[in-house]
Amino acid sequence: MPRKSNRRDFLQTSAVAGVGFWASTRARAQDSKSPNEQIGFACIGVDGKGSSDSAAANRNGDLVAICDIDDQKLDRAGQRAGFGKAKKYNDYRKMLDDMHASIDAVTISIPDHSHAPAAAMAMKLGKATFCQKPMTHDIWEARRLGEIAKEMNVATMMGNQGTALPGLRRASATIQAGTLGVVTEVHVWTNRPIWPQGGPRPQPAPIPEGLHWDLFLGPAKERPYGRGYHPFAWRGWWDFGTGALGDMACHTVNMPFNALNLRDPVSVEAETSGHDQDSYPKWSTIKYEFPSLGGRPALTMNWYDGGKRPDVGIFLDGKLPSRTDRDGNQQIYKSGCLIVGDKGQLFTGDDYGARYKLIGDIEQPEVEIESSPGHFAEWVRAIKGGQPAKSNFTDYAGPLTETILLGNLAVWCGQKVEWDAKNLKPTNLPELEAVVRREYRAGYEV
Repeated sequence: MPRKSNRRDFLQTSAVAGVGFWASTRARAQDSKSPNEQIGFACIGVDGKGSSDSAAANRNGDLVAICDIDDQKLDRAGQRAGFGKAKKYNDYRKMLDDMHASIDAVTISIPDHSHAPAAAMAMKLGKATFCQKPMTHDIWEARRLGEIAKEMNVATMMGNQGTALPGLRRASATIQAGTLGVVTEVHVWTNRPIWPQGGPRPQPAPIPEGLHWDLFLGPAKERPYGRGYHPFAWRGWWDFGTGALGDMACHTVNMPFNALNLRDPVSVEAETSGHDQDSYPKWSTIKYEFPSLGGRPALTMNWYDGGKRPDVGIFLDGKLPSRTDRDGNQQIYKSGCLIVGDKGQLFTGDDYGARYKLIGDIEQPEVEIESSPGHFAEWVRAIKGGQPAKSNFTDYAGPLTETILLGNLAVWCGQKVEWDAKNLKPTNLPELEAVVRREYRAGYEV
């Protein structure tokens, strides 16, 4: 039996003795005599969100390999405590080929367009896989990664941290208890984009020393390097990112998705500032229609970005919610979520949906929620044989990502899209299937 199977089977079999032991700290695990009790982590992307994801991996096991397309960021990460023994790579494909026998789990914290190729390769090697939000760049990829996770029986998680928070779970349970009555509308708005988008490409420029531009492009079409793609503004380009919606909705729509099972919309349409299908628009508003599902009546969800917000008439008190800043001034929430029922409303200005207030003649009911050991800890628990993380690819993160990314399909075409969720088909616009499932550069296929 290959070593990789031995390592995973040992971790899971040992966990039968008690999940509580496996949820313990890294220091306690190091006291054990068997080195196999440590999870061998490899981290793809070690800067930005990758900095905290790799730190979490380091706290929960042995960091055996790190990967980044930027030598400066890779070298800086290698100097952090606990990172010194990790082998360094620029190409995650080579890292997984070379190190697969030592790797049990992989974190992926890189631009959106490379999420699915990296995650698919890791899972097909039998590795537990953690991927930052949005789980994928394209709708089809979200479905496919969920299928691969199920086929390979590996522990998975998407990085939407709010899923583990008791406040989000309490808000969801409050809605499910019927506190708002029949929910008819969901409105979500964001302060994104906070990067430039809606303009022309940057002029070609010399590739900075230590930046492996071809590896950054990964599955995307070739284009010359320009100032403004790396390390942050890639989110505003169709080839690399998923715009304001992809950046934030896996957080800000997470609570209503959890509460109302916002899967399988039947249509979506968008208004935008206009765009050239190269850079995302400066602003967009998107309307989803959901059919009745599992006893939940049909409803709509509206998304707003680029400074757009819901009409104040939607709010029971006729004004946008505000908060008091440090100077005692009232500041309107730049991001928020409003859930509208026929008995009352729930508002949260917290991107994770964990801090909320009820609006109208309604009161907070007593609700029961399942506690979480913590977002990353849920994944570690699953790796060691415990219950799956809530935001696992197959049951939760994949369907959430499908719903979110459908909005970008309407942004792309500027028309109402009639959607067959079961088959991932835009029934009235079949030409959009090339956007639902893109083509990949050779060597990066999913």
